[in-house]
Amino acid sequence: MTIGLLKKKIYYHDTDCGGVVYYANYLKHLEEGRTEFCLENGINTQEYARQGVWFVVANIEVTYRAPARYGETVTVETRVEKVGRTSIVFKQRILREAKLLLESTVVWVCVNTEFKPRSVPEEFSRLVSAA
Repeated sequence: MTIGLLKKKIYYHDTDCGGVVYYANYLKHLEEGRTEFCLENGINTQEYARQGVWFVVANIEVTYRAPARYGETVTVETRVEKVGRTSIVFKQRILREAKLLLESTVVWVCVNTEFKPRSVPEEFSRLVSAA
């Protein structure tokens, strides 16, 4: 499977008073990594949303290994581990060069506009499986 790579520069607004990335801001970087991964693989979640198919974060697990600091550049790695009937499991990592800073597992659930679970569209599964 393809691994999506997104380079991110750490800005002052990402950090706390100690100059390290505030822990909750990593969630934004992970979201951007998933978004770019999907776009790179021909999946436009905005178009799905217009069709009433939404992908929502149902669960996220994060293990912090080392801090990122203001001015550094990090890489967000994203891959799909599994596509289920109504869910997609992503594995993500954030690295500074070869140094692992964070590991994460994110579960998206596919829902309709009433937030009721629905099947992952076949096209989505096909595109992600080919990635």
